[in-house]
Amino acid sequence: MSGRLAEKVALVTGAGGGIGRETCRLFASEGARIVAVDVNEESGQETVAEIEADDPGAAIFVRADVADSDDCQAMVAAAEESFGRLDVLFNNAGIMDSADGDSTETSLETWNRTIAINLTGVFLGCKFGVPALQRAGGGSIINTASFVALMGAATPQVAYTASKGGVLALTRELAIIHARQNIRVNALCPGPLKTEMLMSFLDTDQKKQRRLVHIPMGRFGEASEMAKAALYLASDDSSYVTGTEFVVDGGSPQPTCPPNEPARPHTSATADTIPRWPGQSSPADTTPKNREAGQPVGVGQFLDLAVFAGDPGEVSRPDGASVPVLG
Repeated sequence: MSGRLAEKVALVTGAGGGIGRETCRLFASEGARIVAVDVNEESGQETVAEIEADDPGAAIFVRADVADSDDCQAMVAAAEESFGRLDVLFNNAGIMDSADGDSTETSLETWNRTIAINLTGVFLGCKFGVPALQRAGGGSIINTASFVALMGAATPQVAYTASKGGVLALTRELAIIHARQNIRVNALCPGPLKTEMLMSFLDTDQKKQRRLVHIPMGRFGEASEMAKAALYLASDDSSYVTGTEFVVDGGSPQPTCPPNEPARPHTSATADTIPRWPGQSSPADTTPKNREAGQPVGVGQFLDLAVFAGDPGEVSRPDGASVPVLG
């Protein structure tokens, strides 16, 4: 079979839905043999059935909990036993717990469970997957991280964000270690997606808008769009790409602004220490006197002097215009 992944064997965790299922479908259409791994046997088998409807024998299902060392060893062994090799390892399985909030709200149980699946699961996949890739003469590892690992989350989820930050660090380290073994290791950093997992976490319109306000494209991404990014990283098209953070997020700027609440003034602030517009005689004077017409003004000058208006969703800036607070 022809395609960008012809004759390759790809193992995908979290294959029962979202990014994982879309990636399995796409990889199979590009000629790969698929090892679909999920802790949910029903959804994982559904993914395999969809692939085999078009290409019998092209996929197998392996039930595994990625936080379990024995399960991860078994899933890699199944790939080699069924298809003779492993060329692509996509450590994609992850969770987003609704009980995950800020550091004062998140329980140790939620923290440990999130780290176990999102970070330890990636480590275990690599622990047992790397030797298989070495036996095959090399290959590609893709680890699902997140854009929040780079910029923080507007809706607090400290365990999730920390786990994905760990994935980025692990990815960079492994990329260096295995660079001369023909093994490439990259992190896929999706932005907010219209998947069941994220929509369950962003369970109110307010939470959804808090994410969307940061997306220049004005919409949530699709799992199929992440699958196409994963295809690039899995294929030989990315043969000179390793150790990267492949961000696919609709153009989200960095960094995310804090939650939508009024800023508290510094306790030692006085009229003499409050930042002023160039030429401003006092904090109450909002006229930009020392700026000629047409002269650009740095964003930092606007933000330093932003004063919250009556609407908590907007701030007023020195020239009298109102701008939204990105929270």
